[in-house]
Amino acid sequence: MEVYDVIVAGAGMSGLPAAAMAAKNGMKVLMLDRNDKENVGRKTNWGWVCGDAVAESHLDFINKNLGTKFSYPELDLRVEGVYAISPDFKSKILFDEGAGYILNRPLFEGKLLETALKNGVEYMPKFEVERPLVENNFVTGIAGKNESVEHKEFKAKVVIDALGISTTLRRLLPNNEYVEKMVDINDLELTGRFLYEFDLDHEDPLYFNREYALIHLNQNISPGGYGWVFPKKGNRANVGIGVQKKSLEIRNKKFNKKDTLQTLMKEYAVTNPVFKNLRLFTEGPNGGEGYWSVAVRHQMEALTFNGYLGAGDSMAMPNPISAGGIGPALTAGVLAGINAAESINKGDFSVKGLWKYNVDFNEHYGKKSASLEVFRVYLQSLNNDLINYGMKMFLTAQEAKQLSYGLVPELNLSTKFKMVLQGASNINTFKNLLYVVGKMKEINAIYEKYPTDPKDFIAWKGRIGEEVKEFKEKFKPNPV
Repeated sequence: MEVYDVIVAGAGMSGLPAAAMAAKNGMKVLMLDRNDKENVGRKTNWGWVCGDAVAESHLDFINKNLGTKFSYPELDLRVEGVYAISPDFKSKILFDEGAGYILNRPLFEGKLLETALKNGVEYMPKFEVERPLVENNFVTGIAGKNESVEHKEFKAKVVIDALGISTTLRRLLPNNEYVEKMVDINDLELTGRFLYEFDLDHEDPLYFNREYALIHLNQNISPGGYGWVFPKKGNRANVGIGVQKKSLEIRNKKFNKKDTLQTLMKEYAVTNPVFKNLRLFTEGPNGGEGYWSVAVRHQMEALTFNGYLGAGDSMAMPNPISAGGIGPALTAGVLAGINAAESINKGDFSVKGLWKYNVDFNEHYGKKSASLEVFRVYLQSLNNDLINYGMKMFLTAQEAKQLSYGLVPELNLSTKFKMVLQGASNINTFKNLLYVVGKMKEINAIYEKYPTDPKDFIAWKGRIGEEVKEFKEKFKPNPV
C-alpha cells in the first residue's frame, strides 16, 4: 500500500488550499474527492449551493501564501460591503464594511484545483470517502470506493478532513476528548438559494443593490435566519434564505401554516418588488436552485486529533451570524496545509504535534467569531418588532460594524437609556442586549487565552461549555 505524507479528503474551499499548501511545503499529497474534475468543489447534486460571497482580505491571504491571483470570470462581481436591512425596511446598517466579491463558484474552485496540481498534488476524483483508518488511536489513512466501486485504502501520516458539515471522518473518529463528533441540529441553518435572471422593474437599493450585498432580517419569512440578495453581473442575482428548524416550527404553529424552506424561498423571491420576469439561470454546471445546511455555532473547540486535522465546514467554521463560510475555509485550508507539513517534518503528528494548528486558526479567525454565537442566539429570540426597534434605537452604525467583525462595542449607555421607551418589552430587550455584550466580552477573553498545549484544553473547553449552556438557556427561539 502506497503511503503518503498527507491525504486531503474533499476538494472544496478548505481542501484545495490545504492540499496545495502541504505540497508546496514538500509533502507527498493525495487529494480525494467524490466529484469529477469538471465539477470540483460541487457540494451536492444541486450544485455549488452557497451565497458565493467572500471578503477581499481572504483572497489576499490565498495570494500571499499560494501565489494564486483571482480575476474575472472567477470573481464575478466586486461589492463594497454588506447591508443588513430591518424587517420594516426603515433601518439599514453597514454590517460588513470593506470590499468583497461574489464568486463564480465553479470557476473559482477550478482555479484552486489548478494551483493544487501545479504544486504536485496527486488528485483522485470520483472517490467516495467512507471512513478513517485507525491504528493505536491514531488516524492513519482513509477507506472508501473509487469510481469503479472498488474498495480502496490509502495510508498517510496526517489526514486533513475537508468533507463538509456531514463528514464521515469526524463522525467516525475514535472516542476522544478533543474533537466533537456531532453538531446539534439547532446550531444548523437550513439554507437554499436561487440563481436568477430578471428584468428590473424599478430601482430600490433596499431590495437590490448593484454595489452592495443585502441581508434582509425578517422572522416571518426566514425564522431564525435571514434572506439575502447578492448581485451578480448583469441583471442576475444570488437570492436565498436560511432558517432554523426550531424557529420555523414555532412560526408555523403560531400562524397555523405548513411552510417549508422551499416555499419560503419562493415567497421571498417572487415578492421582491424590483424583480419582474424572474427566471432561473441554469447555464453552466451550477444549477439555478439548490439547498444545503450550514453550521452557525462557534467552531469546534479543537480541530485536531492524532494524525487528523479538520478544516472548513467539517469543523463548523462559518460565521455564526452571517453563515459565511468561504473566508474561514480558505484561511483554515492554508493553515492546515502548513501545520501538517510542519508536524511531519518534526516527526510528531500526535494531538500535541498538531496542536499549533488550533492556535494558528484561533489567532487568524476563530477568536473573533466565537463570541458571535451569543449574538446569533440573541437575535433568534427576537420578533420583527423588537428587531425593528433595536436596529433603530439601540445600535449605532459603528457599534454594528464592530459586532460584525467579532469585536465587542462599548455601548453609550447614557444615550441609549434616553431612547428606551417606557415599554416592558423594549426595556427588557435592551437589558438583554447589555447582557449579550457582556457575555461576548467574557467569551472573547476566554478565547484570548486559548490553550497552547493540549494538556490544558479540557479545563478550557469546560469553561466554554458552561458559557454556551448559560446563554442558550436564557435565549430560546421566539421568532413571532
